[in-house]
Amino acid sequence: MPRWNSLSNAGSGADALPPHRRREVPQLSAEAGLVVEDAASGFCGAIVRCERDSVLLEDSKGRVRMFPLRCAAFLIDGDPITLVRPVGQDTAGTTRSASGSVKVVGRRARVARASRIWVEGKHDAELVERVWGHDLRVDGVVVEPLDGIDELAERVADFHPAPHRRLGVLVDHLVGGSKESRLVQAVRSQHVLVTGHPYVDIWQAVRPAALSIPRWPDVPRGVPWKEGVCQALGWVDRRGIADPAQEWCRILDSVASFRDLEPALLGAVEALIDFVTTDV
Repeated sequence: MPRWNSLSNAGSGADALPPHRRREVPQLSAEAGLVVEDAASGFCGAIVRCERDSVLLEDSKGRVRMFPLRCAAFLIDGDPITLVRPVGQDTAGTTRSASGSVKVVGRRARVARASRIWVEGKHDAELVERVWGHDLRVDGVVVEPLDGIDELAERVADFHPAPHRRLGVLVDHLVGGSKESRLVQAVRSQHVLVTGHPYVDIWQAVRPAALSIPRWPDVPRGVPWKEGVCQALGWVDRRGIADPAQEWCRILDSVASFRDLEPALLGAVEALIDFVTTDV
């Protein structure tokens, strides 16, 4: 079963070569119309627009996806290149949704597909709606919270995935050796895609700068993570008691667009949307 996570193959490819044998990757200006391929996902399309720290590609089917300039590796005719922002680019133009996709105006929401995207909890669902809500309604995709993934394999079996009934699952803390990674390995279906991010909780997928904090604090083992974060950041009432539900509202309100989220989450969600909306 295909699966995305934050792990990389350390020591492989160009990084494994001695310094004197490494190839210089050429830099190209991300000019509109240039056709490139995202090396990680295989998504190939023409550049529609280059934002401050991301580039938007549109493929031959009209699907538009956003890729972070700093993290994504691109190919042209199979050769690696690095995209950089055009000098003095004009930032005016097509209206974009919070996810960076082309905003569709005057179209009714599509009738919901049989395919679904599952996320771990209520906060995950609200954050996905905040950034990708427009795209999901246009494509008729329903996002459902699971309240944890301890019974993921059983839930997937009950869903009965099929070619026209695909399932995408977004998992927190999908890193090697974690409980989550072991639970995901029990899911085996070509009609299911599980992606994830490395963060303990979806809160961490919001960039600290959006909240005007230097970084997300470390929480000692044995301390509930959200309560520990609130205590460390001073998000408590006069009695020193934290209310994570209230503080989540503060976090969610700080997110205006994809720019306020970490690239690891952006890539994971975009992959799921593509998976459940691709016609078989």
